[in-house]
Amino acid sequence: MPHFDFISSGLRTISIESAAVIALSQRLDSEFNKACELILNCSGRIIVTGMGKSGHVGKKIAATLASTGTPAFFVHPAEASHGDLGMITPQDVVLALSYSGTSNEILTLLPLFKRSGIKIISMTGNPYSTLAEVSEAHLNIAVEMEACPLDLAPTASTTATLVMGDAIAIALLEARGFTAEDFAFSHPGGALGRKLLLRVVDIMHTGDKIPRVAANASLHQALITMTEKGFGLTTIVDNNDQLLGIYTDGDLRRTIDKGIDFKTAAICDLMNRTPKTVSDKALAAEALKIMEDLKITALIVRNEQQCPVGVLHMHDLLRAGVV
Repeated sequence: MPHFDFISSGLRTISIESAAVIALSQRLDSEFNKACELILNCSGRIIVTGMGKSGHVGKKIAATLASTGTPAFFVHPAEASHGDLGMITPQDVVLALSYSGTSNEILTLLPLFKRSGIKIISMTGNPYSTLAEVSEAHLNIAVEMEACPLDLAPTASTTATLVMGDAIAIALLEARGFTAEDFAFSHPGGALGRKLLLRVVDIMHTGDKIPRVAANASLHQALITMTEKGFGLTTIVDNNDQLLGIYTDGDLRRTIDKGIDFKTAAICDLMNRTPKTVSDKALAAEALKIMEDLKITALIVRNEQQCPVGVLHMHDLLRAGVV
């Protein structure tokens, strides 16, 4: 096989597709506004449809819309003509993708959409095509050339379509005030969902597992509790179980340096009276940030009454997939 310059070919493709994307910025006009408003005011769902490569891109656009606050799904235009049209209601808005604007499978559906009063947004490379002219809003995704040297395989045009779809999705996300927590509710099974939805109370150790000693306990008693519970710390509480302070492995090292008698020293004289804690209503991700910022491996969880109700270890966050 003769030597082929793969890098030069790859750079040419990237250059052509980059130019196609940059050209889109000159076309975000009143039609883009109209398209976004139609979707924002839609009381139904956004039905994305397209044939061939446009269909593959349409599936991704539908998925992006759905995960960013705009209910959407993809309907194959050929299947729509054989029963799937029943999935579309008059309250929906159709987003039709066809670079030529003349895909027969989509054109067949247009009279049915119009008869049902369904509004159409189209993305085509020809603003004078049949699909573009019957649409309430048309988005021009024309490209100067495809990256394919034969100018046949959809490459730059599909990239432009995808970017235009992302531009709509993100504009709508911002207009809706869509939050990271909203996004997580659409992705509860992923790592992001775990980080944004999992709460401290879901994974903390509670009850007898919480290391605690009374304020009048000796340092010796506190060390026994720390060893038994295995978190490298103990809470110090009053008679009402309110948190007075904590004592940690780090405090122990400082105690040793001072030459304090372990048998006679009172834990209340050695404890940290302003410990860093986390609320039982906090997200696990908040607890993780506190641990990372303070470079600690365990954290006390307290309720509104300032009573210790749990203890959280870095290992718990690791097992839960928050880290």
